Amino acid sequence: MAVARRLRVGVLAIQGGVVEHLAMLRRLGAEPVEVRLPEHLVGLDGIILPGGESTTIGKLMVAYGVIEPLAALLRQGLPAYGTCAGMILLAHDLGGARQPILDAMDITVQRNAFGSQLDSFEAELKVSGLGEPLFHAVFIRAPVIERLGPGVALLAALPDGTPVAARQGHILVSAFHPELGGDPRMHALFLAMCDEAAA
Repeated sequence: MAVARRLRVGVLAIQGGVVEHLAMLRRLGAEPVEVRLPEHLVGLDGIILPGGESTTIGKLMVAYGVIEPLAALLRQGLPAYGTCAGMILLAHDLGGARQPILDAMDITVQRNAFGSQLDSFEAELKVSGLGEPLFHAVFIRAPVIERLGPGVALLAALPDGTPVAARQGHILVSAFHPELGGDPRMHALFLAMCDEAAA
């Protein structure tokens, strides 16, 4: 499933599940870049915002001077994939919650929608564009999408209809952690988006 051209894809490496995303990108033939400072954003074909603690990541992005230049690149069309906390950071609205965000996708997200770490779970999901088999999704203190804007495509939902993955143009999000399973298809989908944008 490796892409034809070697893509340089950043992983925001401030806090959270960074190593697993780096490994998945290498597995698919991309060149992963750890992003902590503004200069690390130069020359990227895309960026992954991993799971972790979204409030902490947001505050550290401000402290390290990354949030404004990254937000500008996203507005210019840099592809981004946010998983769990990364989805929170890319959202337009967090309901009543207040924290630094990138406001890159027209969704409203509820943080920790399922409760604490003890309420983590796994599910087999039908994800639009991935085909068969079902995608094994790992949810850890996961958020959910409460509202999808008119330009946002729903990619996956739980059996009760709760949206947990979506795409708006060059922005991809999932409430689950695709890096924690062995299935590379979500990352391959994102690399295809990066390849398309670069072309």
